[in-house]
Amino acid sequence: MLTNLDLMELTAFRRDLHRNPELSGEEVETARTIASALKQLAPTRIITGLGGHGVAAVFDSGVEGPTVLFRAELDALPIAEINNIPWASQRPGKSHVCGHDGHMTMLLALGRMISRQPVAKGRVVLMFQPAEEDGSGAKAVVADPAYKDIQGDWAFAIHIEPGRPFGYVSTCPGLINCASLGLLIKLVGKTAHAADPEDGVSPALAVAKLLPALDALGHGGKLDDDFRLVTITHTRIGEPSFGVAPGEAVVYATLRTSMDKGMAQIEADARSIATAVADEFELGVEFDVQDNFAASINHPKAYHVAAAAMDAINVPHGDTGVPMRASEDFGVFGWGAKAAMLCLGPGEDFAALHNPDYDFADDLIPIGSAIFERIARDLLGKA
Repeated sequence: MLTNLDLMELTAFRRDLHRNPELSGEEVETARTIASALKQLAPTRIITGLGGHGVAAVFDSGVEGPTVLFRAELDALPIAEINNIPWASQRPGKSHVCGHDGHMTMLLALGRMISRQPVAKGRVVLMFQPAEEDGSGAKAVVADPAYKDIQGDWAFAIHIEPGRPFGYVSTCPGLINCASLGLLIKLVGKTAHAADPEDGVSPALAVAKLLPALDALGHGGKLDDDFRLVTITHTRIGEPSFGVAPGEAVVYATLRTSMDKGMAQIEADARSIATAVADEFELGVEFDVQDNFAASINHPKAYHVAAAAMDAINVPHGDTGVPMRASEDFGVFGWGAKAAMLCLGPGEDFAALHNPDYDFADDLIPIGSAIFERIARDLLGKA
């Protein structure tokens, strides 16, 4: 159980994290801060450098039993914060408007409780993963050889989700977050003087044909197994000049499916369309994949464990607002474990995630950590 002093210290810690955001793959100081805080809890083992800057603390009972992993994220976003608060970001153009500072703090709160009252069997792993925002972090952690020694039999995570009542958890068995992939398409032609466009090869008409063709690949709709959505997020043709006919164009398309198995097909379809359009207009075409997220699927058993834990401590929950189109790389931990993602509400009128005026609600720290602790006790008991 957390004391009032714990909550004061944890709130101060969360706000310090908020002041010092670091982007995906750059979480050097954040990881160092987390490792230092974990050391004070005297876990059995602390592992650093997981999949980049990931940090994990292992609390081992010494008695045979399952490993239960709880995950938080280290990284922030390239968004300039506009909040007028004493703990606003001190790093221009970077901010924790993603809630990750709060997620880390809830995990540290759990660590305090496990440190004081160890589990009776098995292991608790507190996993602070890097690079969630670009979809690369969880995959890098799981691929790290050091992860094999601490892989969970169970895995749980909480993500703050505005739009839900304060303290209400949205979750369900099955699909919780869609798979998504950022496909960058580059069309390469030849520039020319604007007075003599016939001397070049412009991608302008190709882009005009490509955009609706990509859009037609998926219009969203019901989140069933056939769900497909293509969102054009950015395009650029040439340079902003009246004197130059363009010789290059770039199109950013986010592809989204409900299941991982559908992503390969929609990506293949998008590449095929872009290649055909490029050939028609005598252009070269290049591709790059970014922000590649696996689908997050809640295992039925993990969902029921979490639901029972929330019932036991009177946390309201249901399936409001889930599954979601948005992506989250926590699903990767579910490839080798029974996993569940829980979406904790800060209030129905709370600022949205990834908005420059978002800030984590500190009163959620005891709620999130209490859910985690009850899950750990239900699976592993008390020493």
